[in-house]
Amino acid sequence: MHADTVLQHVWSVLEAVPDPEIPVVSIRELGILRDVRHGADGVLEVVITPTYSGCPAMSQIAEDIAYAIHTAKLGAHRIETVLAPAWTTDWITDEARDKLRRYGIAPPTGQCGTAAPNPEQPLRFVPYKPMKQEPVACPRCGSTHTEKLAQFGSTACKALYRCIDCREPFDYFKPY
Repeated sequence: MHADTVLQHVWSVLEAVPDPEIPVVSIRELGILRDVRHGADGVLEVVITPTYSGCPAMSQIAEDIAYAIHTAKLGAHRIETVLAPAWTTDWITDEARDKLRRYGIAPPTGQCGTAAPNPEQPLRFVPYKPMKQEPVACPRCGSTHTEKLAQFGSTACKALYRCIDCREPFDYFKPY
């Protein structure tokens, strides 16, 4: 099998690996799966980036990737975790945002401005400017008449909100 065909097959196999905390979306749809390539020694390399540096799900994600590769009989591999560029909610696909909403999690609003990371571009540090918070729409009824109840929801990457109209609580995937 040609090397490009193998890599395409690996991408499709890993497309089916769900996020362990939000099983309706894949690690690829969340932007955690960054690259699939052959290393200099010919071994398959899978590159992942955590949603934040202390994400407790990363070991489970690595196990799930290894299991998927083993089950598909794709041979030897290694998993590389990279922290730069840092993951951003801009990397979540539109399809994943729809899936989050249907699952009852409000997807992140706005953009952080880092949708297309370029490893060739140097990092530039600038003064922090808080993002203007767009209204958070309730994933159940669509109302933007919502309120934040807690900075952290079921996981550290989500905040807990409540819809004032339908009174239902929901997680909001925080943009960063």
